[in-house]
Amino acid sequence: MMQSRARLLVVSPHLDDAVLSCGLLLAAKPSAVVCTVFTAPPPENMSTDWDRQSGFTDAFQAMQMREQEDIRALQKLGAQPVHLPFCDAQYLLTPSPDDLVEALRRTLNEHSPENVFFPLGIFHSDHTLVSNACLALIDVMPDTAFHAYEDVPYRQRQEAVSERIGELTNSGYALSPTTDMGAPVNAFSAHEQIKREAIAAYASQLRAFGPQGQSALYSTEMYWRLQRASS
Repeated sequence: MMQSRARLLVVSPHLDDAVLSCGLLLAAKPSAVVCTVFTAPPPENMSTDWDRQSGFTDAFQAMQMREQEDIRALQKLGAQPVHLPFCDAQYLLTPSPDDLVEALRRTLNEHSPENVFFPLGIFHSDHTLVSNACLALIDVMPDTAFHAYEDVPYRQRQEAVSERIGELTNSGYALSPTTDMGAPVNAFSAHEQIKREAIAAYASQLRAFGPQGQSALYSTEMYWRLQRASS
């Protein structure tokens, strides 16, 4: 059982994933840290389909505005943003796994969280990369509890969730559902309204998702405690 005063750090691949997947948890745990990995623009400007769908003319504008959206969203949740300087996959400059592990290790050591939540790693290559980097830290941070959250909206692909859990199990991890977050986080609590206000701060991303895609953003949050399986 998690203590209500536990220090919490959520690792977010992109500038919205933590709120989409863990918004109720963050609302219930003010003063959490949200570390977002892919927040840097590419070295040379470009224009991608997703950025145009989000209403931006180019990557430089997109990343500047998205960072501001993230700061506003996390303010509503009382969370502290940490932005790592890596480019997401659409900018064709993916960091090496070793560089990502080292950056996350430094961040976790700096904040000394008792509980770390990171993406299960469903569907999107950036999510899988971040998930694997966090998995690499489990063995070197034995005093920290690691939990995977089911990635919204990709968790709608139920077969992808099952496949990923199977991969982790076969890799020697034991997963158990985390049901006690130390505070009520049901859909009828005040936290639900706070989460919705935080999601609304990501106006550009909601534009890109469109009405149909937005309907998948408010699904029940799901977490898994990860540990090394007993040999």
